Amino acid sequence: MMEFLSYGFFQRALFAGVFVAVACALLGVFLILRRDSMIGHGLAHVTFAGVAIGLMLQIVPLFTALILAVLTGLIIMKVKEKAGLYGDTAIAIFSSTGFAVGILLVSLSQDFSVDLFAYLFGDILAIETFEVWLSVALALAVVFVVLRYYHPFMFLTFDRESAMASGVKVKRLDMLLTILTAITVVLGMKVVGILLVAALLVIPAAAGLQLAASFKLAMAISAVVALFSVIGGLFLSFYGDLPASATIVLLAFSAFFLFYIIKGQKRG
Repeated sequence: MMEFLSYGFFQRALFAGVFVAVACALLGVFLILRRDSMIGHGLAHVTFAGVAIGLMLQIVPLFTALILAVLTGLIIMKVKEKAGLYGDTAIAIFSSTGFAVGILLVSLSQDFSVDLFAYLFGDILAIETFEVWLSVALALAVVFVVLRYYHPFMFLTFDRESAMASGVKVKRLDMLLTILTAITVVLGMKVVGILLVAALLVIPAAAGLQLAASFKLAMAISAVVALFSVIGGLFLSFYGDLPASATIVLLAFSAFFLFYIIKGQKRG
Protein backbone atom coordinates (compact mmCIF):
# COMPACT_ATOMS: atom_id res chain seq x y z
CA MET A 1 0.00 0.00 0.00
CA MET A 2 2.94 2.33 0.59
CA GLU A 3 4.49 1.58 -2.77
CA PHE A 4 3.60 5.01 -4.12
CA LEU A 5 5.87 6.72 -1.58
CA SER A 6 8.92 5.12 -3.16
CA TYR A 7 8.48 7.12 -6.37
CA GLY A 8 10.24 10.46 -6.61
CA PHE A 9 7.50 12.09 -8.66
CA PHE A 10 4.90 11.12 -6.06
CA GLN A 11 7.03 12.40 -3.21
CA ARG A 12 7.40 15.76 -4.96
CA ALA A 13 3.66 15.95 -5.65
CA LEU A 14 2.76 15.06 -2.07
CA PHE A 15 5.27 17.49 -0.56
CA ALA A 16 4.12 20.43 -2.67
CA GLY A 17 0.44 19.50 -2.46
CA VAL A 18 0.38 19.43 1.33
CA PHE A 19 1.76 22.94 1.70
CA VAL A 20 -0.40 24.39 -1.07
CA ALA A 21 -3.50 22.74 0.40
CA VAL A 22 -3.00 24.36 3.81
CA ALA A 23 -2.38 27.79 2.27
CA CYS A 24 -5.55 27.53 0.18
CA ALA A 25 -7.64 26.36 3.13
CA LEU A 26 -6.59 29.11 5.53
CA LEU A 27 -7.02 31.90 3.02
CA GLY A 28 -10.27 30.45 1.71
CA VAL A 29 -12.04 30.95 5.04
CA PHE A 30 -11.35 34.69 4.93
CA LEU A 31 -12.43 34.94 1.29
CA ILE A 32 -15.76 33.19 1.86
CA LEU A 33 -16.66 35.27 4.92
CA ARG A 34 -15.66 38.44 3.03
CA ARG A 35 -17.85 37.28 0.12
CA ASP A 36 -14.80 37.44 -2.12
CA SER A 37 -14.66 33.77 -3.06
CA MET A 38 -15.13 34.56 -6.77
CA ILE A 39 -11.83 36.47 -6.84
CA GLY A 40 -10.06 33.11 -6.95
CA HIS A 41 -12.06 32.06 -9.98
CA GLY A 42 -11.40 35.36 -11.72
CA LEU A 43 -7.67 35.41 -11.08
CA ALA A 44 -7.43 31.78 -12.19
CA HIS A 45 -8.68 32.83 -15.63
CA VAL A 46 -6.13 35.63 -15.70
CA THR A 47 -3.31 33.19 -14.93
CA PHE A 48 -4.19 31.42 -18.18
CA ALA A 49 -2.87 34.46 -20.02
CA GLY A 50 0.15 34.58 -17.71
CA VAL A 51 1.01 30.95 -18.44
CA ALA A 52 0.61 31.52 -22.17
CA ILE A 53 2.94 34.54 -22.00
CA GLY A 54 5.52 32.54 -20.07
CA LEU A 55 5.45 29.65 -22.52
CA MET A 56 5.66 32.01 -25.48
CA LEU A 57 8.64 33.89 -24.04
CA GLN A 58 10.20 30.65 -22.73
CA ILE A 59 10.10 31.92 -19.15
CA VAL A 60 8.98 29.83 -16.16
CA PRO A 61 5.15 30.13 -16.45
CA LEU A 62 4.71 30.29 -12.68
CA PHE A 63 6.61 33.59 -12.62
CA THR A 64 4.64 35.28 -15.41
CA ALA A 65 1.36 33.93 -14.07
CA LEU A 66 2.17 35.20 -10.58
CA ILE A 67 3.12 38.68 -11.78
CA LEU A 68 0.02 39.01 -13.95
CA ALA A 69 -2.30 37.65 -11.24
CA VAL A 70 -0.97 40.06 -8.60
CA LEU A 71 -1.18 43.07 -10.92
CA THR A 72 -4.69 42.14 -12.05
CA GLY A 73 -5.87 41.63 -8.48
CA LEU A 74 -4.66 45.10 -7.52
CA ILE A 75 -6.23 46.61 -10.64
CA ILE A 76 -9.56 44.96 -9.79
CA MET A 77 -9.39 46.61 -6.37
CA LYS A 78 -8.82 50.02 -7.94
CA VAL A 79 -11.54 49.57 -10.54
CA LYS A 80 -14.07 48.60 -7.86
CA GLU A 81 -13.12 51.69 -5.87
CA LYS A 82 -12.91 54.24 -8.68
CA ALA A 83 -15.58 53.01 -11.07
CA GLY A 84 -18.10 52.14 -8.38
CA LEU A 85 -18.56 48.60 -9.70
CA TYR A 86 -19.65 45.66 -7.61
CA GLY A 87 -16.87 43.19 -6.89
CA ASP A 88 -18.23 40.40 -9.06
CA THR A 89 -18.63 42.80 -12.02
CA ALA A 90 -15.00 43.90 -11.94
CA ILE A 91 -13.88 40.29 -11.51
CA ALA A 92 -15.99 39.16 -14.48
CA ILE A 93 -14.56 41.89 -16.70
CA PHE A 94 -10.93 41.06 -16.04
CA SER A 95 -11.30 37.28 -15.82
CA SER A 96 -12.98 37.07 -19.21
CA THR A 97 -10.47 39.49 -20.72
CA GLY A 98 -7.56 37.52 -19.30
CA PHE A 99 -8.91 34.26 -20.66
CA ALA A 100 -9.46 35.88 -24.06
CA VAL A 101 -5.84 37.09 -24.11
CA GLY A 102 -4.70 33.56 -23.29
CA ILE A 103 -6.77 32.07 -26.09
CA LEU A 104 -5.39 34.65 -28.54
CA LEU A 105 -1.79 33.85 -27.57
CA VAL A 106 -2.44 30.12 -27.91
CA SER A 107 -3.85 30.60 -31.39
CA LEU A 108 -0.83 32.67 -32.41
CA SER A 109 1.65 30.10 -31.12
CA GLN A 110 0.44 26.50 -31.08
CA ASP A 111 3.81 24.98 -30.20
CA PHE A 112 3.11 24.85 -26.48
CA SER A 113 -0.45 23.48 -26.56
CA VAL A 114 0.58 20.29 -24.72
CA ASP A 115 2.30 22.23 -21.92
CA LEU A 116 -0.68 24.54 -21.62
CA PHE A 117 -3.01 21.56 -21.26
CA ALA A 118 -1.17 20.54 -18.09
CA TYR A 119 -1.71 23.99 -16.57
CA LEU A 120 -5.37 24.06 -17.53
CA PHE A 121 -6.25 20.71 -15.97
CA GLY A 122 -3.41 20.30 -13.47
CA ASP A 123 -0.56 17.83 -13.49
CA ILE A 124 0.84 17.71 -9.98
CA LEU A 125 2.41 14.29 -10.55
CA ALA A 126 4.66 15.91 -13.15
CA ILE A 127 5.77 18.76 -10.91
CA GLU A 128 9.50 19.47 -11.10
CA THR A 129 11.88 19.88 -8.17
CA PHE A 130 12.28 23.61 -8.78
CA GLU A 131 8.49 24.05 -8.83
CA VAL A 132 8.19 22.06 -5.60
CA TRP A 133 10.55 24.33 -3.66
CA LEU A 134 9.01 27.46 -5.17
CA SER A 135 5.52 26.25 -4.24
CA VAL A 136 6.56 25.35 -0.70
CA ALA A 137 8.31 28.69 -0.18
CA LEU A 138 5.34 30.70 -1.44
CA ALA A 139 2.84 28.58 0.49
CA LEU A 140 4.80 29.07 3.71
CA ALA A 141 4.90 32.80 3.03
CA VAL A 142 1.11 32.87 2.60
CA VAL A 143 0.52 30.90 5.81
CA PHE A 144 2.97 33.09 7.73
CA VAL A 145 1.29 36.32 6.61
CA VAL A 146 -2.21 34.98 7.33
CA LEU A 147 -1.18 33.98 10.86
CA ARG A 148 0.83 37.17 11.38
CA TYR A 149 -2.15 39.38 10.48
CA TYR A 150 -4.79 37.00 11.80
CA HIS A 151 -6.48 39.46 14.15
CA PRO A 152 -6.53 42.46 11.77
CA PHE A 153 -7.82 40.22 8.97
CA MET A 154 -10.54 38.84 11.24
CA PHE A 155 -11.51 42.33 12.43
CA LEU A 156 -11.72 43.51 8.83
CA THR A 157 -13.72 40.44 7.78
CA PHE A 158 -16.45 40.71 10.41
CA ASP A 159 -16.74 44.48 10.97
CA ARG A 160 -15.16 46.58 8.25
CA GLU A 161 -16.69 49.85 9.44
CA SER A 162 -15.46 49.43 13.02
CA ALA A 163 -12.02 48.47 11.71
CA MET A 164 -11.86 51.70 9.73
CA ALA A 165 -13.05 53.73 12.71
CA SER A 166 -10.42 52.08 14.91
CA GLY A 167 -7.62 53.22 12.65
CA VAL A 168 -6.96 49.85 11.00
CA LYS A 169 -5.31 50.37 7.61
CA VAL A 170 -8.14 48.76 5.69
CA LYS A 171 -6.89 49.46 2.17
CA ARG A 172 -3.46 48.07 2.96
CA LEU A 173 -4.99 44.88 4.39
CA ASP A 174 -7.29 44.56 1.37
CA MET A 175 -4.27 44.86 -0.88
CA LEU A 176 -2.38 42.27 1.16
CA LEU A 177 -5.28 39.80 0.98
CA THR A 178 -5.52 40.32 -2.77
CA ILE A 179 -1.82 39.61 -3.22
CA LEU A 180 -2.08 36.49 -1.04
CA THR A 181 -5.04 35.30 -3.10
CA ALA A 182 -3.13 35.80 -6.34
CA ILE A 183 -0.17 33.83 -4.98
CA THR A 184 -2.42 31.03 -3.74
CA VAL A 185 -4.25 30.78 -7.07
CA VAL A 186 -0.96 30.41 -8.92
CA LEU A 187 0.18 27.74 -6.45
CA GLY A 188 -3.06 25.80 -6.77
CA MET A 189 -2.84 26.01 -10.55
CA LYS A 190 -0.16 23.34 -10.62
CA VAL A 191 -2.09 21.11 -8.20
CA VAL A 192 -5.57 21.06 -9.73
CA GLY A 193 -5.23 23.25 -12.82
CA ILE A 194 -6.48 26.68 -13.81
CA LEU A 195 -10.04 25.46 -14.36
CA LEU A 196 -10.37 23.93 -10.87
CA VAL A 197 -8.10 26.03 -8.69
CA ALA A 198 -11.00 28.08 -7.29
CA ALA A 199 -12.43 24.84 -5.90
CA LEU A 200 -9.30 24.24 -3.81
CA LEU A 201 -9.70 27.72 -2.33
CA VAL A 202 -13.44 27.54 -1.65
CA ILE A 203 -14.63 23.97 -1.02
CA PRO A 204 -12.40 22.99 1.96
CA ALA A 205 -13.09 26.36 3.58
CA ALA A 206 -16.83 25.99 2.99
CA ALA A 207 -16.68 22.51 4.50
CA GLY A 208 -14.93 23.82 7.60
CA LEU A 209 -17.51 26.55 8.06
CA GLN A 210 -20.32 23.97 8.12
CA LEU A 211 -19.30 22.50 11.46
CA ALA A 212 -17.00 25.00 13.14
CA ALA A 213 -18.16 26.80 16.26
CA SER A 214 -15.33 29.33 16.05
CA PHE A 215 -13.19 31.02 13.44
CA LYS A 216 -10.01 29.21 14.45
CA LEU A 217 -11.79 25.87 14.39
CA ALA A 218 -13.11 26.65 10.91
CA MET A 219 -9.56 27.25 9.70
CA ALA A 220 -8.35 24.03 11.33
CA ILE A 221 -11.12 21.91 9.83
CA SER A 222 -10.59 23.54 6.43
CA ALA A 223 -6.90 22.65 6.55
CA VAL A 224 -7.70 19.04 7.48
CA VAL A 225 -10.21 18.75 4.63
CA ALA A 226 -7.71 20.22 2.17
CA LEU A 227 -4.99 17.82 3.32
CA PHE A 228 -7.38 14.87 3.14
CA SER A 229 -8.41 15.90 -0.38
CA VAL A 230 -4.87 16.29 -1.70
CA ILE A 231 -3.39 13.19 -0.06
CA GLY A 232 -6.43 11.03 -0.81
CA GLY A 233 -6.71 12.42 -4.32
CA LEU A 234 -3.09 11.60 -5.10
CA PHE A 235 -3.55 8.11 -3.66
CA LEU A 236 -6.64 7.45 -5.81
CA SER A 237 -4.93 8.94 -8.83
CA PHE A 238 -1.94 6.62 -8.44
CA TYR A 239 -3.84 3.39 -7.85
CA GLY A 240 -6.90 4.11 -9.95
CA ASP A 241 -5.14 5.76 -12.89
CA LEU A 242 -7.39 8.80 -12.49
CA PRO A 243 -6.69 12.51 -13.01
CA ALA A 244 -5.30 13.88 -9.76
CA SER A 245 -7.00 17.26 -10.09
CA ALA A 246 -10.46 15.73 -10.43
CA THR A 247 -10.04 13.30 -7.53
CA ILE A 248 -8.75 16.07 -5.25
CA VAL A 249 -11.72 18.34 -5.95
CA LEU A 250 -14.27 15.52 -5.71
CA LEU A 251 -12.91 14.40 -2.34
CA ALA A 252 -13.14 17.99 -1.09
CA PHE A 253 -16.75 18.16 -2.28
CA SER A 254 -17.51 14.82 -0.60
CA ALA A 255 -16.28 16.25 2.70
CA PHE A 256 -18.35 19.40 2.21
CA PHE A 257 -21.48 17.37 1.40
CA LEU A 258 -20.95 15.11 4.42
CA PHE A 259 -20.51 18.09 6.75
CA TYR A 260 -23.58 19.72 5.23
CA ILE A 261 -25.66 16.63 6.01
CA ILE A 262 -24.30 16.45 9.56
CA LYS A 263 -25.11 20.14 10.10
CA GLY A 264 -28.63 19.61 8.82
CA GLN A 265 -29.20 16.69 11.17
CA LYS A 266 -27.98 18.72 14.14
CA ARG A 267 -30.43 21.49 13.29
CA GLY A 268 -33.22 18.95 12.84
